[in-house]
Amino acid sequence: MPKVQETIDIWSVEGRFSHLIYSPRGGIEGFMTDTDGVPTQFVIDPQDVSTTEQIAKLESGQQLVVEGWEPGPSPKGGAEHSLYHFERLTSVDGRAADPLRVFVRSTGKVVRLNYARHGAANGVVLDNGDFVHTRPDGFETLGAKIGDQVEAEGDARALVTGKGRVVEASTVHVVPARRA
Repeated sequence: MPKVQETIDIWSVEGRFSHLIYSPRGGIEGFMTDTDGVPTQFVIDPQDVSTTEQIAKLESGQQLVVEGWEPGPSPKGGAEHSLYHFERLTSVDGRAADPLRVFVRSTGKVVRLNYARHGAANGVVLDNGDFVHTRPDGFETLGAKIGDQVEAEGDARALVTGKGRVVEASTVHVVPARRA
């Protein structure tokens, strides 16, 4: 007998980010938006680390386009506002959102250089575990050395090691270390 697949309607909702919603254990369970004066809740899977990290970076008032689906009735009662299960964040302030990338600021001391496959330096690794990627031509301009203090901003995603992030630097500021 063939398997029947259930389909669900995915809704695209535009609104301004209001605030996070926390679980009793301190995790993030979702967030609220203001959609033309209507409070709208999006419920996320608290075990989805990339979504939780992405949502945690949002700031009050940012314009969002969020996709989600409406749940069926809850045995615990009706919601006090519009309610959706989070599917994906489509855009933030008019910029396309990537669930694996978030815009971050990373600050730390250079502990080592990183190299592209062809051997040219393409960024630095900071003492906080972040890899600031500048590409080889950007690295030449940057001129960072081990021990320098670096502040970088840009889109980021987690390193596969689970420790630190890759920061695709859009701005980088270097404070040279004192050298003897």
